[in-house]
Amino acid sequence: MDSIFKNLDLSAKGLWLPISLGLILLLYALLMPKKEINWRELYITIGVIGLLTWISDNIFAGIFDLVDFGHPKISGIGELITYSFIPSSLAVIYLNYLNSSNKWRLVIIFIVISVLIEWAVVSVGYMKLKEWNHIFSIPIFFVVYSYFLPFHIRIIKCYKGK
Repeated sequence: MDSIFKNLDLSAKGLWLPISLGLILLLYALLMPKKEINWRELYITIGVIGLLTWISDNIFAGIFDLVDFGHPKISGIGELITYSFIPSSLAVIYLNYLNSSNKWRLVIIFIVISVLIEWAVVSVGYMKLKEWNHIFSIPIFFVVYSYFLPFHIRIIKCYKGK
């Protein structure tokens, strides 16, 4: 039983922030009035973005060792919530409000939100930057919000199933 609690990494510095952000963003994504997406698109987006985020974690934090979350050798509850729910919820919220008239305004807003979240998680001590800088995240966020997510939702919307 002790090893279960140890593997949750509950004593990680700043753990409260990713848990709070993950829960707040997920609840908002689930409870917000659906404008531009439906439940099917929400479900697919959470799965796809969650998978891509975990793959990114394995590349950036695992293979290249650019960042650490919590304890460097343990993937605890904070890392689970950080990767599973924060990016997925942000993607769902972004897509829910995205239309042709507000795309670039939303891109800027969500890049700022994403950088602020990353900065805050570093500031409370949960995320440790090794060979990474917040500036490196901006082009990634730009590509995700301006190109990948609009492409992702177009693919989902073109196949409605039978």
